[in-house]
Amino acid sequence: MTRAKKLLVLALAFALVSQIPFAYRRYKLGRLSSAIHAVSSERRAPETQSGYVEYRGVIHVHSFLGGHSEGTFQEIISAAKANDLQFVVMTEHVESLIDTSAMTLKGIHSGVLFVNGNEVKSANGDRLLVIPGDASLDGADKLTADQIAANARSRGALSVVAYPNEFKGNSNSWDGIEVYNVFTNARRINLLVAFFDALWSHHTYPDLLFGNYYQRPNEELRKWDERLKQGKLVATAGNDSHANIGLNLGDSSGNRLLGFKLDPYQTSFHLVRVHVLIPSEKPLEMTTLLQAIKAGHCFIGFDVFGDSSGFRFETSNSPAMQGDEIAFQKELRLKVSIPVSSRLLLFRNGEIVLDETGITTKEIPIVDKGVYRVEVYLPQLGKPVGDQPWIISNPIYVK
Repeated sequence: MTRAKKLLVLALAFALVSQIPFAYRRYKLGRLSSAIHAVSSERRAPETQSGYVEYRGVIHVHSFLGGHSEGTFQEIISAAKANDLQFVVMTEHVESLIDTSAMTLKGIHSGVLFVNGNEVKSANGDRLLVIPGDASLDGADKLTADQIAANARSRGALSVVAYPNEFKGNSNSWDGIEVYNVFTNARRINLLVAFFDALWSHHTYPDLLFGNYYQRPNEELRKWDERLKQGKLVATAGNDSHANIGLNLGDSSGNRLLGFKLDPYQTSFHLVRVHVLIPSEKPLEMTTLLQAIKAGHCFIGFDVFGDSSGFRFETSNSPAMQGDEIAFQKELRLKVSIPVSSRLLLFRNGEIVLDETGITTKEIPIVDKGVYRVEVYLPQLGKPVGDQPWIISNPIYVK
């Protein structure tokens, strides 16, 4: 055998051996898929929050407006329908010559409520989601985050801190904080690993590929817990959907010849959702949706690992629920209801005070004031996904 042939054989052997980890990761995704189906088959009928209707949707979505994406309105609407969403909050980047909030999706499309928000960059680089957006946000890059939040508040809009790990503002003048962001999580991914993962698994498990990289947002949750000491602050999740990550080879006319997209809207909208509870006598519309989010009557569900609909965090002996403030009283009990058997973590002022597995319903006596919130895990899905939260609640504030 010539030297050239030997080198070729060695190169091929190395190439084959190097793919063994990715083949194994694909095998693990298959096991994860089976585990998710098994857990989902055990779902019990979700309890009805008395007087409320649950709606699920996504927040922090971009289209072709404002750059960074080529996603069309039709793609976004179709993805929302395919995911059985009831609402989508658009957050178009602000442009100096056009009002992207007026041009983006808003109102009802194919039975889905769209809200026309903006992602705004302040003078020092802090970013806020302002919902709904407005033409007055042109020039916001010369303002502080507090000034942008004040502008939003003056017209009844919400302001939500985006990318809290990069956020430098230190007041609590905004309404919410994005404790989880898909893009922030994705930035931790090794691109070479992601490329081979996609080659092996994207066709069969486009959504569950996320499970290879999903990590609990430890720093974001820590910052949220710290800010909760200053006052009420609602947690949301950001899909940060752009539909712009992948590999594409095309001709000069823009026709795709070869490639794949890792983050089409249909996949992105499945990864994480915000579930919102709205009084049953009120319709789902922009005003009622934003009121419920501002009140903290919502939770975060990583629904790619199983539909989290039906989760409830409330008090058992008063009409309070997540997001509400309640006076401390004797025999006060918190109640958690979960649609499948899960591991339950209860936090008080950022510290774990209860950690139990095999829970579907739990009543917990409260003996002290504090900010109480819940995280729910599915250890039956195995590692690493079972070690990451499936549900993150908003707090009940016991004063």
